Amino acid sequence: MTTGAGEQSAAVAPAAEGARRIILVHGTGHGGWCWYRVATLLRAAGHRVDAPDLAASGADPRQLRDAPTFEDYTRPLLDALTALPDGERAVLVGHSFGGMSVALAAEMFPEKVAAAVFVTAFLPDCTHPRSHVIEQLPPLDWMDSVMDEDHVPPSIFLGPELLRQKLYQLSPPEDYTLSQSLARMSSYYVADMQSKPPFSEARYGAVSKVYVVCKQDLVMVEGYQRAMVAAGCPGAEVREIASADHMAMFSAPLHLAAHLAHVANTYT
Repeated sequence: MTTGAGEQSAAVAPAAEGARRIILVHGTGHGGWCWYRVATLLRAAGHRVDAPDLAASGADPRQLRDAPTFEDYTRPLLDALTALPDGERAVLVGHSFGGMSVALAAEMFPEKVAAAVFVTAFLPDCTHPRSHVIEQLPPLDWMDSVMDEDHVPPSIFLGPELLRQKLYQLSPPEDYTLSQSLARMSSYYVADMQSKPPFSEARYGAVSKVYVVCKQDLVMVEGYQRAMVAAGCPGAEVREIASADHMAMFSAPLHLAAHLAHVANTYT
């Protein structure tokens, strides 16, 4: 099913009885802070929302060297699922590189995931090495970003001009300013994921998936987003936001929150 922003009311539906907890997962260099607009809208409508900082991200005190593997990096999300009461499931929402963390969580705890939502995010398949979907990203001018392949793990700091021109180009300037205070060095953990087998059909593959296409994304362009769905999960529900840049939580927070509320109320 494809639902355009103009085809669905942007009102955030109140939490239905039995609606799932929503866990919002940030992307590279960001933290739980980037969800503040969407989390506020969802909580105001009665939804239970968490937005954890992954390791060495946001306010997490660790440095990147303290999270040498992708599982180390994702550990706060995995711990959040471990802590869910028996029988409770959550809707996981991954943005950008956060899609990889959601995929790992779904692989490890499929029984605790009501639905995995990918917001202009990496969507791995069950055929190729886990890093494949990252390596297929269309060529990108990383501009003023700083990369260090000798760091353990290999590091990247997304440059302020890359953020301003390619990720935040439609987002409010105050949110871009906020990013300049809070952005941190991170990693894509490509080598670590290359060494792992593909995600399994029986676990990750069995989890219900929703993909939110952001049509104005200049980094993970629309064609790439749709190609990931077609290759990795052709049965996924596809929604779209016409006005969203890469940072949909800033450029279209109401539309994104409306989609997430509907998913939480539907995938029970």
